[in-house]
Amino acid sequence: MYSATIILFLSIPLVLGSWSSFVIFLCYPFMIVRRIRNEEDVLRAELDGYSDYMERVRWRLIPYIW
Repeated sequence: MYSATIILFLSIPLVLGSWSSFVIFLCYPFMIVRRIRNEEDVLRAELDGYSDYMERVRWRLIPYIW
């Protein structure tokens, strides 16, 4: 879901031909990474077995990268 929103939000300025909005939307992936880390902290603290799940599933957003 997060990968799709990153692609969507970064492609909209290109489709519309607005380079200035593209520069603004470059901040979006960093916001998503922060949100993912926050969600992982909450899940790790409140959901039994989530730490084990995180060890089995290594890639969060982009396979073989992060």
